[in-house]
Amino acid sequence: MTRTAETTRPQRRIFADLTPLRTSVDYRRLWIGGTISWLGQAMTALAISLQVYDITRSSFSVGLVGLFSLVPLIVFGLYGGAIADTVDRRKLGLYSSLGSAGLSIALAGAALLDYHRVWFLYAVVALQSVCGALNGPARAAMTPRLLPAEQLPAANALNTVTMTAGMMAGPMLGGLIVGWWGYQSAYLIDAVTFTAALYAMWRLPSMKPDRAEGSRGRASVLDGLRFLGTRPNIRMTFFSDLAAMVLAQPKALFPAVAVLWFGGDAKTVGLLVAAPALGALLGGLFSGWQGRIRRHGLAILFAVAAWGLAIAVFGLTRNLWLGLFFLAVAGWSDTISMVFRTTMLQAATPDEMRGRLQGVFIVVVAGGPRLGDFFAGTVADVTSPTVAITGGGLGCVLVLGLLALRWRGFARYDARSPQA
Repeated sequence: MTRTAETTRPQRRIFADLTPLRTSVDYRRLWIGGTISWLGQAMTALAISLQVYDITRSSFSVGLVGLFSLVPLIVFGLYGGAIADTVDRRKLGLYSSLGSAGLSIALAGAALLDYHRVWFLYAVVALQSVCGALNGPARAAMTPRLLPAEQLPAANALNTVTMTAGMMAGPMLGGLIVGWWGYQSAYLIDAVTFTAALYAMWRLPSMKPDRAEGSRGRASVLDGLRFLGTRPNIRMTFFSDLAAMVLAQPKALFPAVAVLWFGGDAKTVGLLVAAPALGALLGGLFSGWQGRIRRHGLAILFAVAAWGLAIAVFGLTRNLWLGLFFLAVAGWSDTISMVFRTTMLQAATPDEMRGRLQGVFIVVVAGGPRLGDFFAGTVADVTSPTVAITGGGLGCVLVLGLLALRWRGFARYDARSPQA
């Protein structure tokens, strides 16, 4: 075979495709800056939870941190998307990142001054979520403007590596830093890490939304929802994720099953929580093959079905290491689904609507697991953890099958001719 023929054949990658980092300087800066700042945010999230418990000695008070974070993210997620479709996304990303950095500085200042008030921490958490709800849709809508469509799966896989690595390493580093140097050090380091994201945003070109002729100057949330109502393939990306996260989300039951099934303790709970994250990280690191997939809808259906089946089998295991394996498989499947769902949303949505649909995406991703925790806990109390987990996993597969039959065009979606 000639060298020319070899070079024209699609490269069979195993590890994550780094092409987006090589071809776009702007995307490379944005990814590096986001990776560094995400690590700092994960450190701060743990430090706040530790500080709340240190002040109150109440697990309920620590649980309220999640509530104060979730509600603003859901409420402002939709409006953040509408704003991202109205203004220069570069400026929105820059100013919201500045707001987050300022809040980390405020946390550090309060800790240095020995101002330990739970209400202050709750208020900062809520404002951080507002900044995140503004920043997230703007950042996500930038990616399709920086890269060609064929590189979007690789870019989204790289983004999952950032998120999962941050979720795994951030709390560990945060715990060490708080233990060595106190809360103020974790908050100050977080503020410093934001400089990487700020520099990346500052160097970007203007990112004003591309508007169709005749469209109004101010984007409307309702217009975004009406647009979503006419796009069955995009709706299916949300429905499939909700089927997985609401029906087959066992995280709330990990403390119970760690004791009842595996005879473990808090360390066992930690392993159960870490297993899906490890699988998700591996899914991102070994994602090179995903760029060759064109039937994104079919890939999502297989990935979500694999999640449901892995969770269902986990519900039947009583061997800890086997259970951890199936949870890791579920995490890997979730990464595959996330990559293709995000890519489809970016590629099949016109630029003027990307911010609003990314806002819907944030609401679904943030709210789905919380509904799943409530569903799993309720079913487990009424029946048993086995019924809640295994039944939920099988229910996810059943609902997914019914959705696929209702919207058959989703399985035929072709990335070479994206149709929303």
